[in-house]
Amino acid sequence: MHRSAPPMVDGASKKAMMRLRQLVTVASDLRSAEQAITDALDLEVCYRDPGVGHFGLRHGLYTIGDRLLEVVVPKHDGTAAGRFLARRGGDAGYMVIVQVDDLASHRARLAETDIRIVFEASAPGMQGIHLHPADVGGAIVSIDQAEPPQSWAWAGPDFAYHANSSVAADIVGAEVQGNDPDALAMSWSVALGLPVSTDRTIELDDATIRFETVTDGCGDGLAAIDLLAVDRRRVGETLELSGVRFNLV
Repeated sequence: MHRSAPPMVDGASKKAMMRLRQLVTVASDLRSAEQAITDALDLEVCYRDPGVGHFGLRHGLYTIGDRLLEVVVPKHDGTAAGRFLARRGGDAGYMVIVQVDDLASHRARLAETDIRIVFEASAPGMQGIHLHPADVGGAIVSIDQAEPPQSWAWAGPDFAYHANSSVAADIVGAEVQGNDPDALAMSWSVALGLPVSTDRTIELDDATIRFETVTDGCGDGLAAIDLLAVDRRRVGETLELSGVRFNLV
């Protein structure tokens, strides 16, 4: 992993946007994973993108606030998602997608680091880059730009219609675990171009990514997702879904 701190940003410069926009889990069976999510979070599938077949996957997307939760499942052997399932020993957190307003500047920034871009995606009004998981660690990181910013082509044209806030109003954080969480946090700091605090957290514009030591024996990965609870009486409750802890906060 690259361990150099990101360069300081001139305080007089316009602050660039970086939001947490989509989190992805990987499961072995789509029907059971989706049933658990719809039952626990009272959500419905907002979109199924036929383009994920390029990766040998099936999937479903769910809207929480204006953010997305996605579950992917390998259709056949030999997929990156399938290898990740085998390595983790079951369903697990898989990918973190952040939204920026100037993807070109992040390309230029990453070119000055040891972090490689492993895949580039595009759609009308949308472009994104996947960073090499071996260079970042913990989960696949994607940096994406949408025009207009409130759109999200990966989730189809009417994802907002399917939002349901009966259980969770928003996604406000994520936990990434690693055997060396300090090194992992620094690597993500370089990948995102943001500082890491002394308590191993990276603050995005509207969410927090924290880094913790592995405690479940499954190795590096996206371990938890923090949801803003609609019912204050449920704050502190944890739901186990698709190999990930969903914390109501």
